[in-house]
Amino acid sequence: MGRLNVDLCGLPLDNPIIPASGTFGYGYEFAELYDINVLGTFSFKGTTKDPRFGNPTPRIAECTAGMINAVGLQNPGVEKVISEELPKLSTCFNKKVMANVSGFSIDDYAYTCEKLDACDQVGWLEVNVSCPNVHGGGMSFGTSPEAAAEVTAAVKKVTTKPIIIKLSPNVTDIVSIAKACEAAGADGISLINTLLGMRIDLRTKKPIIANKMGGFSGSAIFPVAVRMVYQVAHAVNIPVVGMGGVTTAEDVIEMMIAGATAVEIGAANLIDPYICRDIINELPRVMDKYGISDLKSIIGGVQ
Repeated sequence: MGRLNVDLCGLPLDNPIIPASGTFGYGYEFAELYDINVLGTFSFKGTTKDPRFGNPTPRIAECTAGMINAVGLQNPGVEKVISEELPKLSTCFNKKVMANVSGFSIDDYAYTCEKLDACDQVGWLEVNVSCPNVHGGGMSFGTSPEAAAEVTAAVKKVTTKPIIIKLSPNVTDIVSIAKACEAAGADGISLINTLLGMRIDLRTKKPIIANKMGGFSGSAIFPVAVRMVYQVAHAVNIPVVGMGGVTTAEDVIEMMIAGATAVEIGAANLIDPYICRDIINELPRVMDKYGISDLKSIIGGVQ
């Protein structure tokens, strides 16, 4: 498996495949289907300081080549994640896991990151800055370089493990935001989070999702994700984790050539729960097809 090895922020991965947050639960659910230790790692469900019930239903809308969700970060809160979810995970996953963190204030982010940083099972902290800033007019932390940098600096002060900032594509200049996070101390960048989308029921003439709008994901967004990964990877000097519409081993290769060190797979897990395992198994064949000796050699290799 040496051909598939990569290094993410100083920590080794057996392969670059990472199920994305919100699509893989806390891992043990998928462990009932296959040995999840075949994964590079996975990013567990978005965790906040306090428990969240999430948005009202319906929360999901289907659409061509994708889906829209507005789950609303439903989770039991960081204390229960540490006391209940991580012990369950330890029975079926023997690698470091990526903790995905969300917050609605700088203090929220810092508190949750500090708690998870102290957990031996956690290898990386993936900080989602797509959340609304409740003290800043409700705009997402990730929509301005200054706000994203403020979150980055705050969590770096209270943590020792690699901080990967997860960026929203719903901005006009994602490069400036990524560079601001790097300057504030980020160890890596992950992108893209979901695009903002909406569906309307023709019979009722009302939005299908109770929240009206939600995050659009799935294979339809792959070209947008590749473009943004390319832009950011060539503008920063820290690793990039690419995601957005990845469904095949070929997509993984393309994302890595664009500049991704590792690749997260999201919505596809909800369609085929075995897809990450199958892509890992398929990667050597696709590498042979394109004359790739090892994955590290193609990162950022676009001409």
